[in-house]
Amino acid sequence: MVITKVNLGGLEMPTPVATASGTFGYGFEYVGAVDYTKLGAVTAKGIRIDPWPGNEMPRHSEVPGGLVNAIGLQGTGIAHFLDITVPWYREQVKKEVPLIANIWGGSVEEYAEVAKRMGDAVDAIEMNVSCPNVKAGGHTFGQDPKVLNEVVSAVRKATKLPLIVKLAPNVPSIVPYVKACEDGGADALSMINTIPAMVIDIEKRVPVLANMTGGLSGRGIHPAAVKLVYDAHKVTKLPILAMGGVYEAKDAIEFLLAGAAAVAVGTATFTNPGTVGEVYDGIVAYCEKHGFAAVSDLTGNLDL
Repeated sequence: MVITKVNLGGLEMPTPVATASGTFGYGFEYVGAVDYTKLGAVTAKGIRIDPWPGNEMPRHSEVPGGLVNAIGLQGTGIAHFLDITVPWYREQVKKEVPLIANIWGGSVEEYAEVAKRMGDAVDAIEMNVSCPNVKAGGHTFGQDPKVLNEVVSAVRKATKLPLIVKLAPNVPSIVPYVKACEDGGADALSMINTIPAMVIDIEKRVPVLANMTGGLSGRGIHPAAVKLVYDAHKVTKLPILAMGGVYEAKDAIEFLLAGAAAVAVGTATFTNPGTVGEVYDGIVAYCEKHGFAAVSDLTGNLDL
């Protein structure tokens, strides 16, 4: 019997398979369509202080190897999340499946306030740092190690929950950002976020998305994500929740061998909600075939 439990920076996950933020709603919408017993955690859509409408339509476009989206972090705001969403999740979903709140904000202070107001309503916090710092002229939190350290430190002071930082991939080297998270008090990393992308309608000669640009997810980004997970694992002891193009067990196992402690399924859920269960089954089968007693034994276990 393979031991499937993993520890993600203090978050005890019954399995190594989670859902990625933004692709699984608020966690309860797939009840009846997904086997939640095979899920290690659910990551809800991004939450900030106030409700947020997101971007204008159209805001997604299928492309070869993936999906370009500019949803714009549409969300209900923290009051609705705490009063309605979390109780509904706890009622509909097995309590053994942890709920991770993905948070974001336009300032360091907003990030900290959202984290503080979460209290212990959820099981962990994931920070989306691929957001513009309004007070600093719009520069993205996740693309400046100093600013990243500042916002992580502020959130760390505001919450006792396991703190996971979701890193942006569009940086020259991931190492300074990993170090900034470590020094700021992060308990774990999640990576990668979508890759900046653009789609053009050549007949109309205009961008397909109303926002002009968006983020690329899906199969096409998987090799890049594996490489970044490997780079991060080499320089940190922080556990990593890896995501980016997980469509089958092979993709997840690559992430684990590269250094991830757990994996998240994202875009694949749109075409096949059962992907999460298939990935779980495949990881267990791989461990049985190759003689691994626990999924955690796969982490960073490359034969170099």
